Amino acid sequence: MPRRRTSIKKTRVDKKRHLRNLKIKRELKKTLKNFQELLQAKNTAEAKKILAKLFSQLDKAAKKQIIHQRLANRKKSRLAKSLSKAA
Repeated sequence: MPRRRTSIKKTRVDKKRHLRNLKIKRELKKTLKNFQELLQAKNTAEAKKILAKLFSQLDKAAKKQIIHQRLANRKKSRLAKSLSKAA
């Protein structure tokens, strides 16, 4: 257990950030799962709309350094490729 005031504050801030990061990651996974289900159902029109939302979420997560920028770019590339393959 931390004793110094700065350590206590750091722990408190870390916990808040951790919860925020988890929330963002959870939303990202939900959207990704929704996109995958639409591709399975061959619903490309809806999948395109979800893909735009997914791109935005990936970019925001990378900007806030929740995920790495290259990971976001790689995912975006692979998702776009899978959509074009399904269409």
